[in-house]
Amino acid sequence: MFVKVCGLSTAESVLAAVDAGADALGFVLTRSPREVSPVRVRELLPAVPAGLPAVGVFRHEAAADAVAAARDAGLEWVQLHGDRTADDVRTVHDAGLKVIRAVTMSAAREAFADWGEELLLIDAAVPGSGEAWDYASVRALGLEGRNWLLAGGLDPENVAEAAAAAGAWGVDVSSGVEQSRGVKDLAKIRAFVTAAKGP
Repeated sequence: MFVKVCGLSTAESVLAAVDAGADALGFVLTRSPREVSPVRVRELLPAVPAGLPAVGVFRHEAAADAVAAARDAGLEWVQLHGDRTADDVRTVHDAGLKVIRAVTMSAAREAFADWGEELLLIDAAVPGSGEAWDYASVRALGLEGRNWLLAGGLDPENVAEAAAAAGAWGVDVSSGVEQSRGVKDLAKIRAFVTAAKGP
């Protein structure tokens, strides 16, 4: 199970995720309680092992602006939320970066098509709520054979069951491993990765 831990902002939380065996780390470069600056990301990157994807997360920024900010931060991955087009994915790829494209379960059916992104992330209908939802409903989208991440309302207690219900290739967590909004709980990070990856 591929595990991405998102919303990291301190060296301690980065190290906890790396040591726990996370497969990707996320840094929020858009307005959010978890927002960090490109300068801060550059300060944190030395703690990220070579080859481990470090991802810049963006919401409504234009794809070209996301690329510029990701480069400022020293990142090679861009995660795009919001209303997106295939051109947005191409813009990031043309810049030599990789893409995670986030889609909510309330999106139109065509949004779940393969636009060439490296990973698709499927979030709750109301992203950021931190509430669990009907994870099994993802199976109706016909994503077999694609690399995609399940997100929204996941925590150490429900991640294994949710991932199995959805048939997920990977999972993404942020609020589910926090002690308060924007502040990571290191023990929860470790417990989440362990629970997601299983015995």
